[in-house]
Amino acid sequence: MNPVILNLQLALHSRTLDRAALLLRASVSVKHPIQGSLAFSNERQYRTMPTHGIGKYKHLLPKEAPKKKKERQQMKQIKTATDAEYGTLNVKVSGYDMIIVEHYSQYIHNLCNRLGVKVAESYALPTKSTEVMVMPEQGTKMYVDAILKTHERIVQFSQLNVTLCPIFMEVMLKNQPEGVQLSVKPHTEADYQARFKARPELEGLMAQIT
Repeated sequence: MNPVILNLQLALHSRTLDRAALLLRASVSVKHPIQGSLAFSNERQYRTMPTHGIGKYKHLLPKEAPKKKKERQQMKQIKTATDAEYGTLNVKVSGYDMIIVEHYSQYIHNLCNRLGVKVAESYALPTKSTEVMVMPEQGTKMYVDAILKTHERIVQFSQLNVTLCPIFMEVMLKNQPEGVQLSVKPHTEADYQARFKARPELEGLMAQIT
């Protein structure tokens, strides 16, 4: 047989086989669309289905307790002095340089920790401003030359031993920086009220209500 004719017959036979395979695939996909798509395509049908909570994790976390409202700060009980220990004392540090005042108050706090003195609180008082007025040589009208800001810090501690107090005071005075004032006094209710900034408008409204 002629080789050219043989090649033509093989080509026709392969084409008929391809057409038969295509018709078979089409018939299977019509009868079973999901199976046919899974068998003859790479498309994933579950992409269009609901996720049913896939990726959600909040239900796995423990339930958080409801946040409590922040209560108003109450004054702590003032400890009274005994024969062996002092009561609640306030060390007041004040000065015009805020950095030096802050560092010195931190030094006192660390000193109390080293000596075993129990520190109850350490806080800052509202900054006070002082205007320096100057009168010119000619004229009587005064003008503001400078504004000085006084920064104050309080270190409150208790249970200071009577025998340790002189050593404690001597160490504080020897390390006192220049321009910083130091005072030690018993804690009172007036000292507690001085922590808060005065609000005369609110106090006037409260007085009208009561």
